[in-house]
Amino acid sequence: MLDTEDRTTTLEEHRQAFPGLHHKVYFNFGGQGPLPQAAIEAIIDAHNYLQLKGPFSLKINAWLQKRNALLRSDLATELQVNPKTLTLTENVTAGCNIVLWGFPWQAGDHILLTDCEHPGIMAIVREVAKRFNLVIDYAPIRDTLNQGNPVEVIAQSLEAKTRLVVLSHILWNTGQLLPLSEIVELCHSYQAGNVQVLVDAAQSVGVLPLNLTELKADFYAFTGHKWLCGPAGVGGLYIRPEVFTTLRPTFLGWRGIYEDETDGEFRLREDGQRFEIATSAYPQYEGLRAALAIHQEWATPIDRYNQICDLSGYLWQKLSNLAEVECLKKSPPQAGLVSFTVQSKLSHAEIVQALETQGFFLRTLKDPDCLRACVHYFTIPTEIDRLIESLQGIIEGK
Repeated sequence: MLDTEDRTTTLEEHRQAFPGLHHKVYFNFGGQGPLPQAAIEAIIDAHNYLQLKGPFSLKINAWLQKRNALLRSDLATELQVNPKTLTLTENVTAGCNIVLWGFPWQAGDHILLTDCEHPGIMAIVREVAKRFNLVIDYAPIRDTLNQGNPVEVIAQSLEAKTRLVVLSHILWNTGQLLPLSEIVELCHSYQAGNVQVLVDAAQSVGVLPLNLTELKADFYAFTGHKWLCGPAGVGGLYIRPEVFTTLRPTFLGWRGIYEDETDGEFRLREDGQRFEIATSAYPQYEGLRAALAIHQEWATPIDRYNQICDLSGYLWQKLSNLAEVECLKKSPPQAGLVSFTVQSKLSHAEIVQALETQGFFLRTLKDPDCLRACVHYFTIPTEIDRLIESLQGIIEGK
């Protein structure tokens, strides 16, 4: 775990920066992270500044352009990419919509998903398939949670007409970390490199130390409101430069175009801003920048990730020690998600409700039917101990 002996700020002091952690024990980072106080203040300060100086003026417009560029740069640092490769979006779903509707589909093309993707993404793919007459298949990745090779499963599911593979870096329901680099390499070497990869990064950005330039995934859609603990409504999409021109914008607005000085014609931007549309909730951008700074000041991405794995392993072991509990994963997790089932007279929903009345925040999942607890790098072991004690009491009817 992180060595805090030489720090001027202790972990407990660091946790005080997150008002959402007060008076509760929070295990729902995979749904939405708590905003740090600095992010709340940054959002309020931005609103106040906009009203003081504008809200629409030359000065404000210049200020917004500068602040938007700073967010793009901060995200690029976190993801190890060129800022020009990033599109600022609202969330993961928005990023996936940009790719799926903007892809150059031909009737009969094959699109491959895993059987563990989020329903929101599955819904987009199904509607796109209806519109463009595509063929959809689902690779049985769930079976590889405890045995088997995900890369081999993807390889066996690829076809001659496969154009796009859609999968999550970390599966939202089982918590499995997929070997994305190997999967990307497989897809890029298949059928003369005609298979591209769209990644749902809802559970990976803010957890994994990432270098998207080296990873070479074609499209990587992420959000700021989960593990980065930023405000809802701000996310992003990374587009690998080599495939940028394959996408066409489905929606257009003034942020995605510029006026060519030579002939006065409007042109599409040649970077990630092409897929941004118009006015956004800009103060939220400042909130995400502040949240990023909180994490980056505390520790490096690799140190934060190691801490998450230490704590999720601790939770996994404690749960595994309960006779009535079965963790979906039979070995310590490689990320912050821990999914498990409970044998009890109560349903999983009733258990979550009972825990919440005691100040513990988890969630249920429908497929598979289980509970999910998430730990972050600033979760403390005593919180896990208290959760286990309360869960045991509920199981025993105390």
